[in-house]
Amino acid sequence: MVLRYVDSAGRATEEANPNGSLRNIAGVVNAGRNVFGLMPHPEHACEALLGRTDGVGFFRSVRATLSDGLPTRVASVPPGL
Repeated sequence: MVLRYVDSAGRATEEANPNGSLRNIAGVVNAGRNVFGLMPHPEHACEALLGRTDGVGFFRSVRATLSDGLPTRVASVPPGL
């Protein structure tokens, strides 16, 4: 598990979990850490034109992590995020 549904205080509560996943799991990786699965689908909430922009924060946090020079296998982050 690499991501969990949490409330604004960082607590993994039942109310913070929109789909009832076990242990509030939202994202997982395989043992080799080269395959990542994500349930919330933030890419569906990145354009005001489509009605939501709250998914942009996820991609900004990924970009910030990559910018910090941490080892990764991610090819790139889309420009403009």
